[in-house]
Amino acid sequence: MTITYVYGNNLYVNLTNRCPNACEFCLRTTGDKVGDSGSLWLEREPAKEEIWKELEGRDLSQYEQLVFCGFGEPTYRLDDIRWLCEKVQAVSSIFIRINTNGLSDLIHGRPTAPLFAGHFDMVSVSLNASTPEAYDALCHSKYGLEALPAILKFTKEVVRQVLHVRMTVVDTMPPEELEACRLLCEETGAAFEIRHYEENWQED
Repeated sequence: MTITYVYGNNLYVNLTNRCPNACEFCLRTTGDKVGDSGSLWLEREPAKEEIWKELEGRDLSQYEQLVFCGFGEPTYRLDDIRWLCEKVQAVSSIFIRINTNGLSDLIHGRPTAPLFAGHFDMVSVSLNASTPEAYDALCHSKYGLEALPAILKFTKEVVRQVLHVRMTVVDTMPPEELEACRLLCEETGAAFEIRHYEENWQED
């Protein structure tokens, strides 16, 4: 069972396969691993202590970032991640990032942005579309048309809590959609980043 894996210069933590979305472009529809990770489908969700044991056994100084981003939406386990961040921060100055779909407020049924303060150096939010209808058509979220407004609200709030916040889109979007997403992102105060779409995420 793959709990942690290396991709590029970063160490990734795979702690859940749960996700409220079924995005058409998601890696889970085209493969089951990243680089040489082995399958990222979990037999069960590892306990936070089990994850810490793996992290504790690695030399964190050899990685640029510690990234909470596996084969699911990590904020389902936000409390456990915060506990892990505190453990890591007690022994290392590694840059900590979380990649999220931005739906943690809806997942937990309450505002969650304040919980990110002091735990993460960067929050990376997947934007994916510029309208609730387009987001629903592409991401098939269980939250339907509520999803995108909730993502934008969360991002605007987490910008006040974490120094580095970005919203990302993939470069397969048409230019007019990229521009519409950029304008939406600008309203939140987050940085905007266009990332290259990788279907298989295999290292050369």
